[in-house]
Amino acid sequence: MSALRQLCNQFARIVNGQPSVMNGVCFIQKFRNIDATILGRRTRSPLVLPTFFSFESIDRQGRALNLGETVILQSEINPFISALRRGRIKITAFHNHWLFENPRLFYIHFQSVENPIIFARKVAKALKVLR
Repeated sequence: MSALRQLCNQFARIVNGQPSVMNGVCFIQKFRNIDATILGRRTRSPLVLPTFFSFESIDRQGRALNLGETVILQSEINPFISALRRGRIKITAFHNHWLFENPRLFYIHFQSVENPIIFARKVAKALKVLR
């Protein structure tokens, strides 16, 4: 097994996600368990309920470009952002994807350049504030 694949699997275990490696990028996915509707229709779509991570471009010091995105409930926004900031993770975007959804869903993107396992541990800690 390649070193990247091993590192990707380790990251996935920390955040409890499913790993894959494509074109030198580790990609981890998991999905939130939120009872949601759009236009009055129940949805379990991975487009609606994702938590995604990736890392790539590992340098000689073991630092990588780490990226993350998750769906988030309105009541979770401030605690989650605070937890990310405590870990010195940059919040890069915060927005909605859908109209007429219930509950109101937002999406937050975040990033860092550091060892991906350190990033995974910080993010796993921040994810604990989500219901």
